[in-house]
Amino acid sequence: MQVAPLSPLAAPKPPLAEPRLSAAIDEFFYDNKIVRDFGIATVFWGIAGMLVGILAAFQLAQPEANLHTAATTFGRIRPLHTNAVIFAFVGNGIFMGVYYSLQRLCKAAMYSRKLSRIHFWGWQLIILSALISLPLGYTTSKEYAELEWPIDIAITLMWVAFGWNMFGTIARRRERHLYVGIWFYIATFLTVAVLHLVNSAEVPVSWMKSYSAYAGVQDALVQWWYGHNAVAFFLTTPYLGLMYYFLPKAAGRPVYSYRLSIVHFWSLIFIYIWAGPHHLLYTALPDWAQSLGVAFSVMLIAPSWGGMINGLLTLRGAWDKVREEPVLKFLVVAVTAYGMATFEGPMLSLKNVNAIAHFTDWIVAHVHVGALGWNGFLTFAMLYWLWPRLYRTELYSKKLANAHFMVGTIGILFYALPMYWAGFTQGLMWKQFNGEGMLQYPNFLETVLQLVPMYYLRGIGGVLYLSGVFLMVYNLVKTARAGTLLAEEKAHAPALAPAELTEEHSGGHWHRWLERRPLQLAIGATVAILIGGAVEMIPTFLVKSNVPTIAAVKPYTSLELQGRDLYIREGCSNCHTQMVRPFRSETERYGEYSKAGEFVYDRPFLWGSKRTGPDLHRVGGKYPHSWHYNHMLDPTSMSPGSIMPPYPWLFENQLDYSTLPSKIRVLQRLGTPYPAGYDQRAVADAKRQAEGIARDLKKEEIEVMSDREIVALIAYLQRLGTDIKVKPEQVAAAAQ
Repeated sequence: MQVAPLSPLAAPKPPLAEPRLSAAIDEFFYDNKIVRDFGIATVFWGIAGMLVGILAAFQLAQPEANLHTAATTFGRIRPLHTNAVIFAFVGNGIFMGVYYSLQRLCKAAMYSRKLSRIHFWGWQLIILSALISLPLGYTTSKEYAELEWPIDIAITLMWVAFGWNMFGTIARRRERHLYVGIWFYIATFLTVAVLHLVNSAEVPVSWMKSYSAYAGVQDALVQWWYGHNAVAFFLTTPYLGLMYYFLPKAAGRPVYSYRLSIVHFWSLIFIYIWAGPHHLLYTALPDWAQSLGVAFSVMLIAPSWGGMINGLLTLRGAWDKVREEPVLKFLVVAVTAYGMATFEGPMLSLKNVNAIAHFTDWIVAHVHVGALGWNGFLTFAMLYWLWPRLYRTELYSKKLANAHFMVGTIGILFYALPMYWAGFTQGLMWKQFNGEGMLQYPNFLETVLQLVPMYYLRGIGGVLYLSGVFLMVYNLVKTARAGTLLAEEKAHAPALAPAELTEEHSGGHWHRWLERRPLQLAIGATVAILIGGAVEMIPTFLVKSNVPTIAAVKPYTSLELQGRDLYIREGCSNCHTQMVRPFRSETERYGEYSKAGEFVYDRPFLWGSKRTGPDLHRVGGKYPHSWHYNHMLDPTSMSPGSIMPPYPWLFENQLDYSTLPSKIRVLQRLGTPYPAGYDQRAVADAKRQAEGIARDLKKEEIEVMSDREIVALIAYLQRLGTDIKVKPEQVAAAAQ
């Protein structure tokens, strides 16, 4: 069964007749085994990633769920969850759908089965390396890009293998016309390659440790240019390509509008790339960059909803079928969730809305509507559609598939609605002042305690969603056992000479010229996605006034640098921000708002994206060393009711100074003004500062060896925000 021809108008028309120069018919075989393998990996890693997500959800409601080990704390498993569901579950789902649809749209087998196998096993090994390295604390802390430099290199190699295989297949196609789904596949490959290479620019310090090539404001801009567009070009554009293939197939209808698909594709890939700065509103990022991000985010709703409308209107005349077919039910909810998420994204980028929502659980709800609804449900639809065809049998049970749909939908509601409520609660409580003009809730923990019931409900939603996945696994296993895998599917198509692939015909749409020339299409897409990033980044890097320096800001001491790396290792930035925004509610609570020049030596930046705990940018000097010591040993001793886990291993582990000289040398190469030869003195300098902190703790009747990790972490925390002078009246009692 082939995808129905795209129609230039709302109603389908017969395809134009095109003269063929060749009458030869080729016989070839589609590789279904690679599709099956990626499908199995999709389900396996999906379950693993969701299990970790459920554990993380309950850890915020019940700190004991951190299991009292370093590898299972929220700070370490939260990036494991995001990497597992994005790159393992969704990533394998993308490859499953692309390997199936690309062969049929090109009427050609994959270019190289060997490359297909290398890509499959290489990708699984990358996921396994993330599963091992992230709980061990090997992380860059850059959201959705936490994996360290050796794994980044492996990702690059596997992405090249995928692209080589994809473009090789396109070059060998027996179909002149490149279907709309292939446009999105091409844009995905090119943009993800650019995003990964630019954001992963880092200088290795040692095996599994590196420092970002960018610092402070510049690092934040690059990271959220990457982070936002990882959502755009890994979680959105490939799935739009898959929607354009599988939805018409399942509905038995042609895509609603060919012209709308053209507008949708080009406007989406051009506009999306500009929107990253909306993650950094009211931060130290230059105002002009923030404004650009807002403007293009608002514009983004038009192409996004164009795609949603094109998908839903494809179902015209097929709504009776939707009531019966579970595949179509999943697809309808997936496309609807895409529309909801892409309406909410532009709304959240409006500054007045962002001022309330940013750093709250509202963002968590927004992200998961897209992840669970759009990515999850579309993946389930593909699996339900593919498995009977791969195994040449009927789906074992439509009733079970419909039950999965209902349980999964209820799970999404149980997840999202409490998180929206939690976000509204946080945003309003943080900003509430009383009649005397004082903060109504000066203690940050007061807000946290209100959220615990919502965190339990969120966890229950995750359990329901995963329960539906287990129903699907049973259904797919029974389906596979009832049939036999069609590993190689025989196909026939007229052979086309290279000249015939680009052959013109009269009466077609002008865009057909591009659709027959993948190289020109790829060049056009690359230009479209590079413009926005270049306009935002080049001035930020080259114009010094965009990041004004502050003379009082000095590099971290060697011990503070060690402490900062421990802060990164433990994933503290997953719960704590280091960015005081210029709101009275924040300056009253935390102190002077953050300045761009304060971060010029921060590699990577640690502004964070979520406040599960209070902001820490001005925490330096607000508490004695003993407070930090006791807080890390038992958070509830300093903050009764705290949901933060204890970190006893910091009091047992000996500081590792072996890589400290290398760290100093790398930072010197990157521009940090450590004095010449400081790498040779750094260890001795760190030990002197550590001994001073240990003496201060002894005065407070706390005995600690100066070579313990907790000492370095205290040194770092006590440094935060102390480079600039803060007015005494602005030093409010920090969040407990």
